[in-house]
Amino acid sequence: MKNVIRLATVVFVMNIANGLAAADPWVVYEGGKGSGAGKHIVLISGDEEYRSEEALPCLGKILSVRHGFKCTVLFAIDPKTGAIDPNQSSNIPGLEALKTADLVVMLLRFRDLPDEQMKYIVDYVEAGKPIVGMRTSTHAFNIRKYQTYKKYTNGFGGADYKGGFGRQVLGEKWISHHGGHKRESTRGLIAPGAEKHPITIGLKNGDVWGPTDVYGVRLPLPGDSQPIILGQVLVGMSFDDKPLDGKKNDPMMPVAWTKSYKRARIFNTTMGASTDLVAEGTRRMLVNGVYWCLGMESQIKADSSVELVGEFKPTAYGFGGFKKGVMPAAHRLGSK
Repeated sequence: MKNVIRLATVVFVMNIANGLAAADPWVVYEGGKGSGAGKHIVLISGDEEYRSEEALPCLGKILSVRHGFKCTVLFAIDPKTGAIDPNQSSNIPGLEALKTADLVVMLLRFRDLPDEQMKYIVDYVEAGKPIVGMRTSTHAFNIRKYQTYKKYTNGFGGADYKGGFGRQVLGEKWISHHGGHKRESTRGLIAPGAEKHPITIGLKNGDVWGPTDVYGVRLPLPGDSQPIILGQVLVGMSFDDKPLDGKKNDPMMPVAWTKSYKRARIFNTTMGASTDLVAEGTRRMLVNGVYWCLGMESQIKADSSVELVGEFKPTAYGFGGFKKGVMPAAHRLGSK
């Protein structure tokens, strides 16, 4: 009888724990086996257009299941419903996870976070820790209501942080759509001089692709920035479309580069919408970038797995196009 009671107690406690996990406004992939065992990556989503709420769980699952990293994925959350809502620009619960993060991966756009949330990001960045930036993270912040960290705002004009977070930390702020938005997709070509860079291991010209357009950047990129992948503008939205003739491809814009901020390694790519992750080469570039940022480039393998984990059917990018009513628990491993 005592054993029955003890078992019932264990099951009851486990059910409570599972219920609490289901209610968390974030998701954790524990990892544990592979090169990344013992490392904690925090992936921060929050943009209205490129479906970071789908892209980062996809990438987190790959990094956890295929490579062993513990991955915590955070979301913009509607505080009233607990559902993921990328239009909520002032609420990303769980940023305290950055206190134990070895790496941050972010896909953010024009966030205006309250000081108590923003402080975790600022403390991480200014401590000189590595970052992978994706797509609109070049214009991650638009501090309007909460002024303490206003210098992180895209295009900040102060001499002490010219251009804001994007320019200072990632290497560029928002400039322009260089390719035709929703008309001209992007083919990645290895930049001259980057052929032997660890991030290009296992990649050849054309492997990196995405239906998002090339972003404009100012050349040359600042400081010690090194272009890794150049974005060839294509005539259409298919992987095998021809390059566009004319000045858009002369010169080509970098769509992925490395740099440093303080003592940290930074890898930034202006690709990374959820639909871009359909291409194996784009996923490999991102996984390689994670390893490089962590100083683990010796463990990058040309044939390492970047296979999708579970079903992945990304939503087309565009404003107002996110799936409404989705709870963070829907992104747990094994959930459909």
